Amino acid sequence: MSRFEELNAGDVLVGQVVSIVPFGAFVRIADDADGLLYGETGPQVGSSVTVRILEIDREKRRASLTLV
Repeated sequence: MSRFEELNAGDVLVGQVVSIVPFGAFVRIADDADGLLYGETGPQVGSSVTVRILEIDREKRRASLTLV
C-alpha cells in the first residue's frame, strides 16, 4: 500500500472499508490514511472496494472517493 503523499486525484486503487458512518464509508487508501466514499453505505466493514480518488486535500489529509 502507498503512503498518502504518493497518491493523486484520478488514481484508481483497491482499499478496505474500515467504517460506515451515516454519510458514507471510510476506506483505507494508504498505510497512513483513509478516504471518504460519500453517500455509499452498501459496502460492509472489512470488504474490499475499487475506488477513484476525486480530490485530495494534503493540508487536512483528506481524500474524496468514488466507486469504480
